[in-house]
Amino acid sequence: MEKKEKCGLLALSVVPLVMTLGNSMLIPVLPKIESTLHISAFQVSMIITIYSIAAILFIPVAGYLSDRWGRKKIIIPSLIIAGIGGAISGWASWKIAHPYIWILIGRTIQGIGSAGALPVVMPCVGDMFKEDEQVSYGLGLIETSNTFGKVLSPILGSLLAVIVWFLPFWFIPILCLASILLIQFLVKPPKQEKKALPVKEFVIIVKTTLKDNLKWLMAIFLLGAIIMLVLFGNLFYLSTLFEEKYHIDGIWKGFILAIPLGALSLCSYLTGKRIGNRKRNMKRCTGIGFLLLSGSFIIPFFFHGIYLLVPSLFICGIGIGLALPSLDALITEGIEKEQRGTISSLYSSMRFVGVAAGPPLFAFLMKGDSKSMLYLSFGLGLIGVLLVLFCIKPEEEKVQ
Repeated sequence: MEKKEKCGLLALSVVPLVMTLGNSMLIPVLPKIESTLHISAFQVSMIITIYSIAAILFIPVAGYLSDRWGRKKIIIPSLIIAGIGGAISGWASWKIAHPYIWILIGRTIQGIGSAGALPVVMPCVGDMFKEDEQVSYGLGLIETSNTFGKVLSPILGSLLAVIVWFLPFWFIPILCLASILLIQFLVKPPKQEKKALPVKEFVIIVKTTLKDNLKWLMAIFLLGAIIMLVLFGNLFYLSTLFEEKYHIDGIWKGFILAIPLGALSLCSYLTGKRIGNRKRNMKRCTGIGFLLLSGSFIIPFFFHGIYLLVPSLFICGIGIGLALPSLDALITEGIEKEQRGTISSLYSSMRFVGVAAGPPLFAFLMKGDSKSMLYLSFGLGLIGVLLVLFCIKPEEEKVQ
């Protein structure tokens, strides 16, 4: 890998870091926002959900446009839009007496921007490198940056909120600006070798691609949604639990939330570095990852208390760290370059479905038996194991 390619890859890896911080660093701040604005747990969960819904709707559009116009031409304007959305939420929180609706408007705009940033990075990595080992390594680094953002976000979000509760909103445009400069000057994606297809012809090809690979693609889409639902649902639950039951808030809560996310980040990096282009290894890592995810929720069934809850989520983080880079690699390397942006964007949309559904679903479950969240997470993990075993068969599906 040449020096300019390494610089380009590092610049691209900043995008998922920025996008993750822009969303995840609000998780530890949600209880503070709830009490400050005098809103319900469901209403505060919508600050995460509305962002994700906007991203879900616009990700396929961004993926298609990136296939037609080029990745960089979509990423930079998208980062600008995301920065504007963060500024609107920050300004409204600062200047308006009842800013909840304006915060949601800003988060919606930010979600639209994120639709053309993070999901387009994955196919861009696939375009930049020809060798499968380099693609897998690059995707592992991208996923590591994504998960490192999740590690850093509870600490940074808690730290900023100690100063002013709405300061995390203002931090988003600053991060977006830094990312724009890095992408503009360091990322040099290859020029499109073929002229972009007409919309009608392109849609037919994408439909054919989905039909020919329906079984394993649908499985990967569902697996991505399950991971994000379990992850963001439990983060939302823990953030509330630590404050209400254990009276842990501020930066200490951020550090505790960062423990399982740190395991996720490190495991993502190591997995991306090791799997190379071996599709059966990707399947094996995904299966083991979901087995660990499901098994990690058995411990809280029998043992209670924060000192065993955090280790359980540490194991869950390892499982997710095994699965995510493998799923990314299967999607990116299994689809032709011309449809890569669109197909991987559909996968990203499904991941955002999980992000959108997790907080409000867990907010609803928190009203009843606390074990219902454990049952749900355990069951979804088992469903993931079954999907991996019976639906992802690289040797049969010709994932190349």
